[in-house]
Amino acid sequence: MTLMHEPTGQADSTRQAGVAGAAHGEEEPPELARERVNRRWIETLQETRVAQTGVQILFGFLLSVAFTPLFRDLDVFDRVVYTVTVVLGASATAALIAPVSIHRFLSGQRMKDDLVHTASRLMVCGMVLLALTISGTLLLILRVVVPGLLAEILVGAVMLWFAVCWYGLPLWLRRRSGGRRRPPGTRSGRSRRPGRPRS
Repeated sequence: MTLMHEPTGQADSTRQAGVAGAAHGEEEPPELARERVNRRWIETLQETRVAQTGVQILFGFLLSVAFTPLFRDLDVFDRVVYTVTVVLGASATAALIAPVSIHRFLSGQRMKDDLVHTASRLMVCGMVLLALTISGTLLLILRVVVPGLLAEILVGAVMLWFAVCWYGLPLWLRRRSGGRRRPPGTRSGRSRRPGRPRS
């Protein structure tokens, strides 16, 4: 029984030491440049998969709308909204799938730094296009369901919520965490390793 409890006790003490180190503001060991770029690329792929699933489902729905009987009854404005929304959905799909294509063409060329940077920009662009696609889809649907100006008001409110969740909140968290950071070597726990680089 003693042998079974020793690893658990060691794990608990290690976890408590990690929590204590985090409470004192100590950072994790620095990553090598290659490790960092590999980690960022894996994170980008995971984020891309989530966004791709959403845009593909939405784009498939938009393509099917044109073949429904109700589509013939839409007025000129609704047809314009539909056309713009389909184009935005196709553009979002291209931007979010582009990192996979770029990686396939540049594989083995030792350009992963450039690949990660470009994929990050494409992800931001694709998410903006995806938000616009969602707004157009909502406007198209709500104009059929809700009469009058209420449809536009609801779409504006939903898009404002998207802006807060997707862009406002991350920017606020970055600004708040940036204000808490201190330059290396200012804490007592780091004075013993003055030459330690930041990750």
